[in-house]
Amino acid sequence: MPRPKSVLISDGRREVTIPADAIEWQFARSGGPGGQHVNRTSSKAMLRFDVAGSPHLPDDVRSRILAREKSRLASDGTLVIVSQVHRDQPRNVADCLDRLSDVVRGALTPPKRRRPTRTPRSAVKKRLDTKKRRSQTKQMRQRPDA
Repeated sequence: MPRPKSVLISDGRREVTIPADAIEWQFARSGGPGGQHVNRTSSKAMLRFDVAGSPHLPDDVRSRILAREKSRLASDGTLVIVSQVHRDQPRNVADCLDRLSDVVRGALTPPKRRRPTRTPRSAVKKRLDTKKRRSQTKQMRQRPDA
């Protein structure tokens, strides 16, 4: 399976295209089952994408990725995605590209702003009534004044 010339990522409203030359690939021997074959093939795929210096990402998307994906970022702002789920290299490459598109797609949509709500009047009234009732119960337990 040949690698794509570019990766098109869309969330329905916005699109981002990342060309193939902006993605750096490394391959290594993968762990796990596979017998002698696993010792001879480099099926583990490592995708490296420079988020901090990429001109292909809008500024707001870049800042969201840098904030959300701190555990996957190298110190120079490079996003590192590793896949060794499958036993063959092309499927691991496709898995890395899927994960990259998930990360970028998640950063395309801005988070919804939280609108603070007030406590309903009925809830405040209920809480005060409960406190008053509890206070009266404790008052009734006291010794009457002589």
